[in-house]
Amino acid sequence: MNSPADRRPGPGSALGGLYALGAGASGVVSALSAAPHQVAGLFRSRFPTVAVTGVTGVGKSRLVDRLARRSLDQAGDDVGSATMERRTRRTARGKGFRFRVVPGDNAATRLGALDEVFHDEPVDGVLHVVAYGHATPRRAGGTSGTAAASREEQLAAELADWSVTAHLIAAMAVRRDRPVWLVIVVSKADLFPDEIDEAVRYYSPGSGSPFGDTLDELRALAGGARISIDVLPMSVPTASSASAAKRGDAQLVALERRLGQLSGHR
Repeated sequence: MNSPADRRPGPGSALGGLYALGAGASGVVSALSAAPHQVAGLFRSRFPTVAVTGVTGVGKSRLVDRLARRSLDQAGDDVGSATMERRTRRTARGKGFRFRVVPGDNAATRLGALDEVFHDEPVDGVLHVVAYGHATPRRAGGTSGTAAASREEQLAAELADWSVTAHLIAAMAVRRDRPVWLVIVVSKADLFPDEIDEAVRYYSPGSGSPFGDTLDELRALAGGARISIDVLPMSVPTASSASAAKRGDAQLVALERRLGQLSGHR
């Protein structure tokens, strides 16, 4: 008794030609069905998503505007936002980053944004912005204007905010099949130029500081091989001092270079 393969039409027959055409069409359909996933993977590798987190007033939006090469006119005033901001950086080589700036205010929009970047659509990396107690204080409840807060209060608020974010990063990292990277950006370094090394050490793993202890805990929760941590200072650009402006530009270039390395951009 002939098997189904034996009863298959010969290649020279009309039925054989139709069979070959059908097989070819099936292969094309299969290739097309896989194409969106391949294209999405290629796009993500060339434009990884980056969550930008931190308390209100540390300069998250200003930093991302600089990374995205937005002018001051486009960026507007550095007053923070109650909703998640999206920025894209494109380079001449057809690569870049998709930034997701999470609101710093403790509001429902912030919680929704955190859920989006760490659970619904997990990001590839995180820029967590801190200011060594020099964040611009904001009034609670979304009220416009600045408020008064001591440096110690600012550091405590920063640490409490980071503790929540760190646990979300750990939960995301254990679900991923590839490492997650984290860069702690110590912003407003122009306000404490003689303490930059001390500030970087405060935000580094193994430093023994309250913040450093939370980073050690993050590594323990996520697994050391699942997360990489860098700490880089960043100054606010200013025209008042040529040397300060030059230092700020160099710090931005160093951050951009590290982002490229972490993302596999060449």
